[in-house]
Amino acid sequence: MVLIRPRVTDYYGISLPQAQLDFAIPFFDEDIPLYVDPFLLWKSPSQQDQALHTSIINSFNHLNFLLQKGRETDAKEILILASECEEVGLGHSKSRKGIRVGPNKAREILALFQDIPEYGKDGFSHFEEIQLYVRDISTDRVSDICCSFIKSFLIDFTIQQCEQIGIPVKRSVVPRLYDYRQNRFLVDQQVYLPVNPENEEPVIFVPKRWLRFTPWINFDDYFRDYCPRDEIFNPGEPEDPVKVLNYNRENYGVVRHYVEAKERTQEDCKNDPLFKQIPVSSAKRKLAAIENLPSGKVDKADRKYEDYLVQLLASLLYPDLDFAEAQSRTDSGVLIRDLIFYNNRSIDFLREIHEDYGNRQLVFELKNVKTIEREHINQLNRYLNTGLGRFGVFVTRNRLPRAMFQNTIDLWSGQRRCIIALTDEDLSLMVNVFESKQRPPIDIVKKKYVEFRRACPS
Repeated sequence: MVLIRPRVTDYYGISLPQAQLDFAIPFFDEDIPLYVDPFLLWKSPSQQDQALHTSIINSFNHLNFLLQKGRETDAKEILILASECEEVGLGHSKSRKGIRVGPNKAREILALFQDIPEYGKDGFSHFEEIQLYVRDISTDRVSDICCSFIKSFLIDFTIQQCEQIGIPVKRSVVPRLYDYRQNRFLVDQQVYLPVNPENEEPVIFVPKRWLRFTPWINFDDYFRDYCPRDEIFNPGEPEDPVKVLNYNRENYGVVRHYVEAKERTQEDCKNDPLFKQIPVSSAKRKLAAIENLPSGKVDKADRKYEDYLVQLLASLLYPDLDFAEAQSRTDSGVLIRDLIFYNNRSIDFLREIHEDYGNRQLVFELKNVKTIEREHINQLNRYLNTGLGRFGVFVTRNRLPRAMFQNTIDLWSGQRRCIIALTDEDLSLMVNVFESKQRPPIDIVKKKYVEFRRACPS
């Protein structure tokens, strides 16, 4: 069975949508484009989250203790090891592989304890403040340091989630697990975790409630809204961020005021969902744009049609179908755009598609043509031969001509393959029910499938 952008749950046949799970479902072959924000742990009403934040801050501030004891080498080693946490798979890497900070960057971070007296005396209350002083320390690095210091908790959380939903685990080796009592990274630890089937490397889950695209405290936000630019840059001078970092080291009070402002507005700090539906108004605008497009390729109408549909269908079909990928493929020299969805089997219709046609994922082929022809059907049928399952969907402008509809009936009769078509009229109905919220839009897809099956010979 072919899987596009495989996730842990899909690989092991767990039919739960992302919306129903407490953790962000990891991909096997790439990162999730979100990050742990330690501020969410700090502001959480959960005593457990608050305690974890305290442990992170204490672990980071322990580096200052080591410096004061003349153990800079030990402090630098700990910081380097903490700077990458591959097992959680957060970030933008296409291979789930990251790079730790080097010795020079670690030394630059540690120097903050010595260069800024307030940190040397009292330590950090939000270690993500290092972004405001050190170049090239940003979202991914803050997230990795956070995860490294609480990896032991994340392992326990992962095991608990696997037990609850039935994901199998294997004995794995987790390198360099941090021990909060000894304030150091221990040797490799053997634990039972889910693994990547390609390389047997362990996979660790992260609670959704901690995830954001950008930390609440971050350099871009500070630079845009809080930085005293008139004091840093001369009139007409390029606004070099390095000058801001240097200024901050000499003016701790400015950074302190920024952090206090972020603490005062903490209620506005929310976790970011892995997927957010577009609002009804946007859905209606995209539908209108689609309906106003001519069929064919004039003025790149085919590409505009595809782009609008990616955004529209991903929202209309959520959460029953989690969006996997918009991909292009070539069939007989023709470039074809597809939308791939994970089949969560959350409703009877989707369970039937899985059981009868073997679809763990669903493919929607986008065709901005006036009329679906036999070659289009043959193209989609060939694609279904690759192992995606025997159910596919055309998204096109008009109903299939009688002869082409009969062609799909013949495919079902001879090979038990099912190809249905969604038209502009169906999209309009889906947007209407999306607005009314009386029915899920996927019911229109189910309706088209029921009509198709009624036309098939018994």
